[in-house]
Order: sequence, then structure tokens, then C-alpha cells
Amino acid sequence: MRILSVVGARPQFVKLAPIAEVLGDRAEHVIVHTGQHYDELMSDVFFRDLGIPTPDVNLDVGSSSHGRQTGQMLEGLEREFKRFTPDWVLVYGDTNSTLAAALASVKLHVPVAHLEAGLRSFNRRMPEEHNRVLTDHAADLLLAPTQLAMDNLAREGLRDRANLVGDVMTDVLYTVRDRELARQRPTPLDLPRGEYYVATVHRPDNTDDPDRLRGILDALASLDRPVLLLAHPRLRSLAAQHGFQLDQGALVVHEPLPYPELVAAVAHSAGVVTDSGGLQKEAFLLRVKTTTIRSETEWVETIELGWNVLANEVDDIASAMSRPAPPPTAATPYGDGHAAERVVDELLKEQG
Repeated sequence: MRILSVVGARPQFVKLAPIAEVLGDRAEHVIVHTGQHYDELMSDVFFRDLGIPTPDVNLDVGSSSHGRQTGQMLEGLEREFKRFTPDWVLVYGDTNSTLAAALASVKLHVPVAHLEAGLRSFNRRMPEEHNRVLTDHAADLLLAPTQLAMDNLAREGLRDRANLVGDVMTDVLYTVRDRELARQRPTPLDLPRGEYYVATVHRPDNTDDPDRLRGILDALASLDRPVLLLAHPRLRSLAAQHGFQLDQGALVVHEPLPYPELVAAVAHSAGVVTDSGGLQKEAFLLRVKTTTIRSETEWVETIELGWNVLANEVDDIASAMSRPAPPPTAATPYGDGHAAERVVDELLKEQG
């Protein structure tokens, strides 16, 4: 059997790692990288640090508008699907790469499986929400990370195609966490352990309006501890465009971290403030309190268990970050660390 994985952005590289490891020699595995994230810190380093095989193809699409980027991916992926003739196309998460691969698959009548199916923010302003909903309704096999995701799929009439497998991000995070904590890696910029926050801001709703971006940066700069701002290239560009100084007040600017270093940095922090979906969940798995600068989250369990709060209003960020840590919990809503095994089992079983 030949399984073709399509990835293009940092969270997808992390999800790919345990899948590639479990597949091993059980099936031929082709990896196509769309090039959606194309610089070393956002792409190459993840493959190296997580032990992922070098992609068989890189479409080198790069950054552009949603429509142009998705169209270029669609054209390139159709070509590669015809060349490799996979038995399954496996798509990950909710990016433009995900949607383009799903569209290319169904138009060529290639079975497509969606890993991380059923997640919903119910915020139709988010491009990711449309990507995940359209992909779920196009896919032949839906691999859900949580019971809540399964419930969402059932409400949309997709239960018969869905299987609860757990979250592959949990698999890789547990492995990396144990290795990094044993290694005792220094914190970025030698910040004192337990005395700094980790921050990421990248979503258009938070960055494209200059007044909102300024408000968020001012709120972060006013916090009571150093704030390690892992500045995505897009954030740096927009800040420069609007004349905003990133390195101000409590803010300490740093490049995005390779995944193992990110896990270590979050594990040793006093808290996380972010608009990233993946980082909310990673912080929860590390039992680090999180503040999410959004009006909603796909990872509702992090809210229900008290480890995450929403602070969409910039005036709420400081008080949310200074709140005490919640009571300890042994809850495992995102699985037991063996999701990748279930994913591969489902793919091989479904094919026959």
C-alpha cells in the first residue's frame, strides 16, 4: 500500500512525525511538502529535530494570498497524485495545504483521510474553520482526536465515516517532553525558569488591524514578568510596516523555536499567551496555564479543565495572565500517546 502525506506548516510537521515512525515498513510512505512554511525555522528544522524523513517532493509554493496559494498547491498536488498514484492521501489539520490536498484527491477519485477531523471553532472569520469543515465533508475517512470532535461530526451527518483515534500531537509531545526534561536544556536567552511567559501572536484577527495589534503588544509589554515573544516573520513584517517596536517593556523578542526547544521553553515558563490552536493544547499537556487571545477555541477541554482562559479583549490579558494556576488534573482528553498507531491501523484496515 502507498500512503501519501501532504504537509505544509509547522503543526503538520509535528503531527507527521509519529505517523512516519509508526508507518515504518508497514506501507510505502510518500511525503509531499507544499512549501506553505518555507524558511528553515518554520520547516527544515522540524524535519531534522523530529526525525522525519526528507520530503519526496517540495512544491515550494511559499507565501501569497489564500486564493493564489491554494490554487498553486492544487495544481502541484494534482500532478504529484497522478505521478505517485497513492492508495490513500492523508491530510493534517486545517491549513490551505489541507484543503488543497483534499480537493485534489476527490477530483482524482483518490481516497482521502483527514487527521484531526471534527474540530470546530464556529468562527467563520477564521480561514482555518472553512478549511477544516470543507475537508471533513470531502474526506472518505475522518480521524478525530477527541470525543467532542466526534460529536461535531455526528451533528453534521458524518458519523459513519469517523473514528476516534486520539491526538497525535500528544504522542510526539510526550516523547519530546521526556527527552527535553532529562536533557535540562537552558531556557532561551537564559531567562529564569518559572519566571517568564511565552507568547505567540499571528492570526489575522489580531495582527491585521494596527490598533488591535498595538493594543495586544502594549498589554504584553505591561505584564509582570518577561514575555518571550516568539515572533513569526509575518508579525515582524506587520510591526515594521506600522512602525511598532516589538522589543519594549516586558517583551523580549526571539525567533520561532524548533519544536523540542519550544516544548522545553513552555515547560519551564510561568504561563503562555497565544492565539495559536496547537500551542494551547501543548501547554495544557505540559500543565502550564494559558491565556488565548481569541473569542473561541477548538480545544474546549482546556477551558473546561481550567488551564486555559479566553481574553479576546486586550484589557483582559493582564488579569488573565496573573491568575493562579488551576487545580491539578489527571484528565487525558487528548488521548494516551498512541494515536498514531490507531491512525495507521485504520488506514490499513480501510484499504482492505
